[in-house]
Amino acid sequence: MSPLYLPFSPRFITLTLAVAATILFGIWLYFDQRSIVLGILLGVSLFLTGVGIIDLFQKSHAVLRNYPIAAHLRFIFEAIRPEMRQYFFEGEKDGMPFSRDRRAVVYQRAKNALDVRPFGTNHDVYVAGYEWMAHSIAPTPVSTEQHRVLIGGPECTQPYSASIFNISAMSFGSLSANAIRALNGGAKLGGFYHDTGEGGYSPHHREGGGDIVWEIGSGYFGARNDDGTFSAQRFAEGAKNPQVKMVELKLSQGAKPGHGGVLPAPKVSQEISLTRGVPMGQDCISPSRHSAFSTPVEMMRFIAEMRRLSGGKPVGFKLCIGHEWEFLAICKAMLETGIYPDFIVIDGKEGGTGAAPMEFVDHIGKPMRQGLYFVHNALVGIGVRDRIRLGAAGKIITAFDIVRAMALGADWCNAARGFMFAVGCIQSQHCHTDRCPTGVATQDPTRQRALVVPDKIQRVANFHRATVRELCELTAAAGLEHPNQFKPIHISRRVSPKEVVTFDDVYPALAEGALLAGTAPPRWTQPWNMADAHSFRAVA
Repeated sequence: MSPLYLPFSPRFITLTLAVAATILFGIWLYFDQRSIVLGILLGVSLFLTGVGIIDLFQKSHAVLRNYPIAAHLRFIFEAIRPEMRQYFFEGEKDGMPFSRDRRAVVYQRAKNALDVRPFGTNHDVYVAGYEWMAHSIAPTPVSTEQHRVLIGGPECTQPYSASIFNISAMSFGSLSANAIRALNGGAKLGGFYHDTGEGGYSPHHREGGGDIVWEIGSGYFGARNDDGTFSAQRFAEGAKNPQVKMVELKLSQGAKPGHGGVLPAPKVSQEISLTRGVPMGQDCISPSRHSAFSTPVEMMRFIAEMRRLSGGKPVGFKLCIGHEWEFLAICKAMLETGIYPDFIVIDGKEGGTGAAPMEFVDHIGKPMRQGLYFVHNALVGIGVRDRIRLGAAGKIITAFDIVRAMALGADWCNAARGFMFAVGCIQSQHCHTDRCPTGVATQDPTRQRALVVPDKIQRVANFHRATVRELCELTAAAGLEHPNQFKPIHISRRVSPKEVVTFDDVYPALAEGALLAGTAPPRWTQPWNMADAHSFRAVA
């Protein structure tokens, strides 16, 4: 929509009033040219009008483009003192200093700004829950490589070399077209991948040319028949696109595992209708479970079929761990069928979403680190860890977050909110209202205009590059050559003012092949005995 129409929006009331005041004071001063007060008022209104016009057309701050003049209050409060941000501009109400610091790091790195600070840590290092990484007396040289991981098992004919840090699943529909363009353009510029989310492989993903991981959810969007079932033909047509590097079958997402979704009919635009393959004027349903398979064995066969239809590209699945016997049932199905996924992505219950019931957000699903630890050791326990790569997602923003995940078995990490911050998200928590102030999570074309794609493409690439660089520095500080050498012993956690443990104590390792040999401890044998390759239900 043309900017000429924008001042008539309520968001531009401040600019509209400034323009109106300028006109009013100008006319008034014309008839009373000796009034000093009117001259001052006219000067102020002219200044504010100029500020508003500059805000409307500048490209660095999305919130100023959507709220000219008024949004300067946000920056004034932030400039006064850090504590003011706690009361006015923090999206997360729990643990605000922690959230603020992490978001500030993303903004600084995305803008190529200095991201160091004085006076040491903001954390109380003697409070239970504080974690840190051990360093070496003899650090290694800092690597200049952009560390990558090769994904693809023996059945895969088109393995993919992925960055160690990538964009996690966020759908077009949840995010705006401009946000998708910026993320994918940044992925192209920085040489990392962009997960589509279950909302489909849209034209906006295709524009930037960045590497794509196509996520296939229970709605099979972009790969479905008219009745909502999986369409092999439509899937093959999309999966064989050279831009699609891997296919990810979504079983659940961390923020609301076990919960389906509905995109109400009024929000099903023509673009979303074409991308998802659903009719306009009807609710777009994401079922809570898949219709293409109903047992672990059927799931493995479906993965093999997706790999065949894609032309041999890596195929894996994503889930938040719930009932442990269900994942172990999948492990038994792998062994029985001889079919193995090329990768598994572990999502944590701390992951974000545009909208979900409070109970699901707060209390359903296993946190990422516990889930990652469980999956890594389960694969070790059945002797197949070396042929399946593991990704991790769930509030991963900084290089230290990546280090903790890799110490527990991750081969690479994905981030959603970190890259959202890079394209301008300020955690206003209006994702579900379509009134995102920065144009990130909205389908309103006048709000999307605030997000200037070329500027944000560079910021996405900057954030990725700076985070990977910091990961290399942490690796060197630990005396290691590669991030995959991090082990649980490298990370410590304070559990009380007087007691410290390492991750090795918190997350005990399972011996290679222990589940098959029957030598696993009771903590593992109980869910293993409950698992059935032919059913997701527990064995009585």
